[in-house]
Amino acid sequence: MLDKTEFVADPQVADPGACVMKKLPEVTLAFWIMKIAATTLGETAGDLFAQTLKLGYFLTTILLFLIFVVTLVVQLRSRRYNPFFYWTVILSTSMAGTTMSDFMNRDASAKYLSDGATSLGWGPQGLGLGYPVGAAILISLLVVIFTVWKFTGMTFVIRDIVTFRAEALFWSAILVSNTLGTSMGDFLSDSSGLGYAGGALLVTGLLAVLVALMRVPAVPNVLLFWIAFVLTRPLGATAGDFLTKPTAKGGLDLGTAGSSAVLFAVLVGLMGYAHLRERRTLAA
Repeated sequence: MLDKTEFVADPQVADPGACVMKKLPEVTLAFWIMKIAATTLGETAGDLFAQTLKLGYFLTTILLFLIFVVTLVVQLRSRRYNPFFYWTVILSTSMAGTTMSDFMNRDASAKYLSDGATSLGWGPQGLGLGYPVGAAILISLLVVIFTVWKFTGMTFVIRDIVTFRAEALFWSAILVSNTLGTSMGDFLSDSSGLGYAGGALLVTGLLAVLVALMRVPAVPNVLLFWIAFVLTRPLGATAGDFLTKPTAKGGLDLGTAGSSAVLFAVLVGLMGYAHLRERRTLAA
């Protein structure tokens, strides 16, 4: 027998009392742990394809965006929340966001190439917009998405998103926010002078402030959720860079392949745990 918490009122249907099965997870501590794990893996896996395998930012962005589209279609066609479907889309947006950010902000100069490399894949290596311009563009896109979302009258509360249109807007915001978060993380790690550990500490401090603001009634929790969602991406980006970059640059030099394999195993384990919890809830 299905637990009543699996159903939520759908404001888009004619009968206000009608209920449909939820499509997205509850926002808990486990949610944020999996989000950080997925975004860290997105950073290392994106760099693995673009830099280690030398596919370049252009080809990798196309490849990972196509993977995102496939995973999104699976998620949108699902009738209820499935942890494997949901977190696979989060991972694909994180990987695509990594190379989309790199392609926007970087160029073909030697500082972005691996040691001894003279080129990186086929096609343009980057637009060279720089982190401030790239971030301004992405913030503008995010504002447009949220403005459209607001005018539709559909909810911003993640647990109440049940319609196709609302979920499509949700995933559009996720893709742009993960790309923006990557830009912020790379700026903190590479250009701010804070380094990987300093950037991670700064973002962690900001997230602690958001947790404190949850107790302030005047601050909407929905706003805090979306700010936290953006900020956990640079935390994952700086953590990923810390794992993979050379020790001379302040990293652990574990490599993109090894780090991605370990993070993938951790994320799959967390998804398996979430799936078991979901089945127990459905059977209750």
